Amino acid sequence: MVENNLFKNGDWVQGKSRDGELIHGFVENVSDNREIVRVNVVESDNEKAVGKSIWIPSKWTEKLPDLEISNETHLLALIDLALLSKDETWFMELSGKLESIKIHPKMNARKSEVFIPENRIAKLDFK
Repeated sequence: MVENNLFKNGDWVQGKSRDGELIHGFVENVSDNREIVRVNVVESDNEKAVGKSIWIPSKWTEKLPDLEISNETHLLALIDLALLSKDETWFMELSGKLESIKIHPKMNARKSEVFIPENRIAKLDFK
């Protein structure tokens, strides 16, 4: 794995445990010397590790890129995860994103509207 000592709480990571198990989860804590991180395991090739927190060397982990989630369903699922993990900061961040989606929704197509691009010959009206 690529050595990356810039982990912070809430970062999504993947890596290997000391027993060689592949893990995917989020950082719960970083040691003072930044050499080990505690990861809450969300996925693993060892099903017994899922849902547990394990300490692993940071050099065995790799930070995953941040994804911008703007889908209400996905945000609700992440809010549930934040509540389960008792991560108040993440919960507040996700709740803010959800509220902004509800206040400023992207253009939703109405069921009766179909967008057909204009062509050079004629404008078509399908009402």
